[in-house]
Amino acid sequence: MAAAMTAHAVTQVAGVEVRHINERKGRGVFSTRSIMKDDVIFQESPLVCSQFLWNELYKYSACEYCMRSLESAESMAQRLTGNHSLVLPHPECCTVNRNQHIVCPQCQTLYCSQECFHRAREQYHRVLCMGQSPSDPEHPIARLQELWRNIHFPPESASIMLIAKMIATIKQATDKEATISSFSRFQQTTTNEDEAITHKLLGKQFKNQLDTVLPALIEALYEESIPQWFTAEGIRSLFALLGTNAQGVGTSSLSVYVHNCDDLDLKCEEREALDSFIDQLYLDLEKESGSFLNCEGSALYALQSCCNHSCVPNAEITFPDNNSTMKVVAIREIQEGEEICICYLDECDRDRSRHSRQKLLRENYLFNCSCEKCHSQCDDPDVTSDEDDDEDDDEAGAEGMDEDCCC
Repeated sequence: MAAAMTAHAVTQVAGVEVRHINERKGRGVFSTRSIMKDDVIFQESPLVCSQFLWNELYKYSACEYCMRSLESAESMAQRLTGNHSLVLPHPECCTVNRNQHIVCPQCQTLYCSQECFHRAREQYHRVLCMGQSPSDPEHPIARLQELWRNIHFPPESASIMLIAKMIATIKQATDKEATISSFSRFQQTTTNEDEAITHKLLGKQFKNQLDTVLPALIEALYEESIPQWFTAEGIRSLFALLGTNAQGVGTSSLSVYVHNCDDLDLKCEEREALDSFIDQLYLDLEKESGSFLNCEGSALYALQSCCNHSCVPNAEITFPDNNSTMKVVAIREIQEGEEICICYLDECDRDRSRHSRQKLLRENYLFNCSCEKCHSQCDDPDVTSDEDDDEDDDEAGAEGMDEDCCC
């Protein structure tokens, strides 16, 4: 995920700095101060953020700009449990304020606030606004969205609209060169790496899918200042950029409600009753909706994308504000000058064997990890964890991978 740059520039932001480490590892984020456990190391809003299209179609209501969950906690619980008479106790724990919501007067796209609508309109929405609600199904952007939904099904891993927002941002920019540069700072990969990452992101039919998407993207959003983006190699590189750098974002007004309920000062019997209610609620949610409980999407973060991986990270990514604003928080004490590392693996994958972790990192990020944990387990047998027993353990091409803890 850390971008590979040839320039040896150092960027400093609020107690951290981005340094070029070497040609293999690219950049990394380093602390310029001592940091205590649970401290917020830095906070960052994305360059662009987009909700997944199927997630949006299935009525997960989110702000188009910041992805804040816009349903009330009770409405969300009713929809996801299928119980439309469900009443949540302690409604004061729901923070959704519908009075602040605003829609684009042309296309009726929903925003959580006037501020988010203004920011979207100034950055990209004037290009992406389809001018009427419901949108004309023959509008080029509507056709692009429908085409994407027909080739990329849940569980979603990418969205054509994140690329559309990147292009629209450039189209609306007064300084196109600077805006293009802001996206060019993300990791660049080779053609073979692009194919490997895009294959992982989109599946077996990715070449045919991109052949289908490219003409629709050209029709909807061609921009003469970036003609290289509108070629077969260019669109593959864009999806590889997302596969390597984009961060998943999940928001939920129901999750915020539950967290606020946890903070209530209640008598013992009231606490037990509330905890029992919430436990049953989550059982009902799982039965009806499975793991699809959040407004889901992805985003590009300039600073976070420079954070390298470790299987024993000293920081973690959080989204405490029910929107796409990210906070990177220390999970142990960090010394001044120490590199800030996060874990690219899901929580359930972090305790797998070294062999399994390396396999996942090679498949998804095209590198071999050489972190402290992997070094300490380097003599372990090359066997996968139990969870991987039924998976195809294809190790072809692994010998040429870099022995670094970054992309």
